[in-house]
Amino acid sequence: MAWLFVLLTFFLAAFKSSDKIYQKVAVILPAFNEEENVKAVIDVISKVSYVDEIIVVDDGSTDGTAKVATDAGAIVISHEVNKGKGEAIKTGYNYTNADIIAFIDADISNLTKHKVDAIIRPILDGKTEITKTKFARASGRVTELTAKPLLNFFFPEISFEQPLSGQFAAKKSALKKINFEPDYGVDVGIVLDADVHGISIEEVDIGEIEHDMSPLSDLHIMANEVVRTIMDRANKYGRVVMIDDIGFFIRMLIVGLSLIILGLFTIFFVKFIPLAIGVFIVVVGMALTVYYLIKVIAKSISMFKRLPRSNLIKSFIKIHFPVLISLIILVLMISTFLGAATFENGSISIEPTSRNLIIFSDNDNKIAVRGPFSIDSAIENESNIIRVPSDALDTLGLSHGDLININKNSYIIDQPRPDEDYTIRLPMEVKQFFNVHDGDSIQNSRLNTLFDKSIAYHNVGEINNISLSDNFEITDLNNNAHIFKVSIDNESFKPIIGCFEDNNTYLVSYNNVVIGELKFANGTFSNQTYSFDTNGHKIEIEISNETTSSVKYFLNSKEGKFLEFNTIIKK
Repeated sequence: MAWLFVLLTFFLAAFKSSDKIYQKVAVILPAFNEEENVKAVIDVISKVSYVDEIIVVDDGSTDGTAKVATDAGAIVISHEVNKGKGEAIKTGYNYTNADIIAFIDADISNLTKHKVDAIIRPILDGKTEITKTKFARASGRVTELTAKPLLNFFFPEISFEQPLSGQFAAKKSALKKINFEPDYGVDVGIVLDADVHGISIEEVDIGEIEHDMSPLSDLHIMANEVVRTIMDRANKYGRVVMIDDIGFFIRMLIVGLSLIILGLFTIFFVKFIPLAIGVFIVVVGMALTVYYLIKVIAKSISMFKRLPRSNLIKSFIKIHFPVLISLIILVLMISTFLGAATFENGSISIEPTSRNLIIFSDNDNKIAVRGPFSIDSAIENESNIIRVPSDALDTLGLSHGDLININKNSYIIDQPRPDEDYTIRLPMEVKQFFNVHDGDSIQNSRLNTLFDKSIAYHNVGEINNISLSDNFEITDLNNNAHIFKVSIDNESFKPIIGCFEDNNTYLVSYNNVVIGELKFANGTFSNQTYSFDTNGHKIEIEISNETTSSVKYFLNSKEGKFLEFNTIIKK
């Protein structure tokens, strides 16, 4: 039993010790004539407990930089001549076998161990593979005038505040994928290589730093080297091809799709342009579309085969985002036409149907989009029921529960079934009378044509157990209509809108007994206000001076009653 306890103890100890694996840390200081600052920087870094070695790469200094660094306890590697910051960084990288390497400028006069820790700690903790710094000062002239504009154009997925900050750290395994530039392009080169290879980078804030500002002559050199590095990477990683060649092909593809849309629009909606011209435009558009689509695919496949793919797709989308949105819109528009195609009796029929945008004003300003509606058969045992969506009824001026007379037969208007907000279910004899078939699509604006000459008995509402209905014929055209208000015992129903036929009388009834009439002649009523007293109730009808349009023609005295009041008997 004791041996089992010993084994368990060793197992737990091994498990605990593997919780955090030792990683050797080195800090490399590229230095050129920094005898005044390098010792202070080395002293600060020495206070960071987990730093194992400090390497100063003396890049051909003409002062005592190497001796001061050696006396301060650093490992010193000297270049005989000045080769540039990038070469100094590469020399230090090749020398050390550390797992994590930090690169810090040797001229920072206010460096602290907290700043050093902020650079290295995220990598030690496994949060990222590379860190780069930002600090409390406005971005430099080279950054703002050259680096950022070029990065935004060729590498829009990169959005660091200070891409040329100079101080960074990385896992050595990540740096093996990096091509170190020999000069001032080294900083931006590391960022670009890491981005393309999918290496994680974190920008860390190290607060304010103080170091020597480069003279204007050096800034000119720095700008040239940064621009050269970005352009080299843009060529190497296919960004120039992506923007120039593929971008041109995509734009021409959009021209082709636009011509298809123009041709289809001409065919369907522009009557004065001959059909042959519309067809010609469509054919030219299709030829351009197919040709440049093949070019885009071929060029993209070629580029994706030879380049790292980590952030390539994301960059492609960002670079061409506005153009891609236009492309998607055009494809959707074309698919709308193709979706309207039907094949019947060896022929192809294309009849696009659209939704109907309606803007109207009442107590609340509203915008509604209605239709198109699909025709389907009535449900079994519902031969006297028509199921119609609310949007379609609003267009016709009807409500659920109303009665409608079609070809001398009466039908109840009922609600649609669940998930059938755009389906009109009609009994067989109604479909035959309307000459429609299952699957036919009816635009909202064509509903009145479909129900032309149908007689509707519409429930306006009820007040104090008295209901009001207006009875009318649906017509296929909008006509001049009147608006009038109806009240009973000083309580008003909602306004009623409809058309009156000239030189006719219109009857008002209460419980099927005629209680009054309205006379309409020469486009006007004999009175603007009508009042009727019946069964202890006072009914008033007020004709508004406003006019509008409607598909409803009220029934005149020869056809029936146009307004009916009825007492509601509750069981």
